[in-house]
Amino acid sequence: MRALRIRLAHDNPDAAARAAEVLPDDKLPAFASFGGYHALGAELNPSPLIRRLSAMGAFFALPVCEGPDRPLIFRLWDSRDRLLPDALGVPAPPLSAQAVHPDLLITPVLAFDRKGGRLGQGGGHYDRTIQNFRASKKVFVLGLAYAGQEIAEVPTQEHDQKLDAILTENGYIQVEKN
Repeated sequence: MRALRIRLAHDNPDAAARAAEVLPDDKLPAFASFGGYHALGAELNPSPLIRRLSAMGAFFALPVCEGPDRPLIFRLWDSRDRLLPDALGVPAPPLSAQAVHPDLLITPVLAFDRKGGRLGQGGGHYDRTIQNFRASKKVFVLGLAYAGQEIAEVPTQEHDQKLDAILTENGYIQVEKN
């Protein structure tokens, strides 16, 4: 897959820290909780951004996948808690952790465009999750990616959910609402 090769080519250990540094706080809506992800493969590591947002006093949650074709459940996570593999084998908070609908959601990205199009890994977990969150409350969705993952236009389908903004090591991209 071309997008995966592009992401692998842009893998840079300094990019994650740089992205966290260039995030303009004043562009984010108020948030009491936020969701991140556990980086897999060549995904841009969200740890520096998570540390920065946590320092602002917000509660942090990680996704838990309960099975194929299911939306993700975000559970509060404390670094003292042991992560356990979810249905996809991804480290996740235990089932005893409180489930939340974050106000701000950081999503991994395989490719993105400036209209908020996001290409993920193809399972649809984030699209289902974002759709569910947006049906019950407002959520700000921030894609985290290497700048080189930008493409002219992400092919989208009706169920695909748009990003509100994208953060890369080169800066913050606000998506214009149509």
